[in-house]
Amino acid sequence: MPSRVALELAVQDPAGAVIAADVGARRVELCTALGATGGITPSAALLEAVIDAAAVVPSSDSAPILEVHVLVRPRPGGFVYSPAEHELMLREVVLAVDAGADGVVVGALTPSGTVDVARTRDLVAAAEDAEVTFHRALDVVPDPLAALDVLAELGVARVLTSGGAARAADGLDRLAALVERSAELGIEIMAGGGVTAADIPALVGVGVDAVHLSAKRTVADAGGPGGGGDAGYEVTDQTLAEAAAGALRTTVEP
Repeated sequence: MPSRVALELAVQDPAGAVIAADVGARRVELCTALGATGGITPSAALLEAVIDAAAVVPSSDSAPILEVHVLVRPRPGGFVYSPAEHELMLREVVLAVDAGADGVVVGALTPSGTVDVARTRDLVAAAEDAEVTFHRALDVVPDPLAALDVLAELGVARVLTSGGAARAADGLDRLAALVERSAELGIEIMAGGGVTAADIPALVGVGVDAVHLSAKRTVADAGGPGGGGDAGYEVTDQTLAEAAAGALRTTVEP
């Protein structure tokens, strides 16, 4: 069992970043429309606001300044992108890094379902020294172990995966296989997908390097026929975030 496992929260606003820092998360993945789409690229102004919010949180040896990683995904749906979409993603990566993001979260596949090597290489190069996470596009790849080799060779720092299941807690066998393979490659495995605090001990038990969850709740606020109906909006929930952080501490500390 690893002695130190990172906690990453998917957040959609500066308040979410403050909660993440407050509970001791290592990173946030910033995105928008998380519940409705799985997440798409946030605006430049939102990114700046979240970086500012993260930077004012005091750091210590046990809780360094919160890292902000930005999802670069131009639309919902699959991960096969047109040339125009790819160019947009490259521009978004450059803008995010220039704004001060610590990393970007990307993913691109070929029509046959394998990692799009050329486009992923371009995205890693555009990120320069910022970390690159390959997102859950990995969960629709037929051979994720082979994909892991490819991504490590391309310079990707970590992958976010549920082990191919709808929920990471149901993908433990594949997660364990990815962890075993990652030890030879120097790439991190971050478990994510429907994660709750109760799932964390089992995820840590298979050896993942990090756990990713949204810890979100929906605020009821009907927008009417022109504002998205009665879907409301999502916020990071302090209690859920604290429960996840507590479960991680309890699991990895003697």
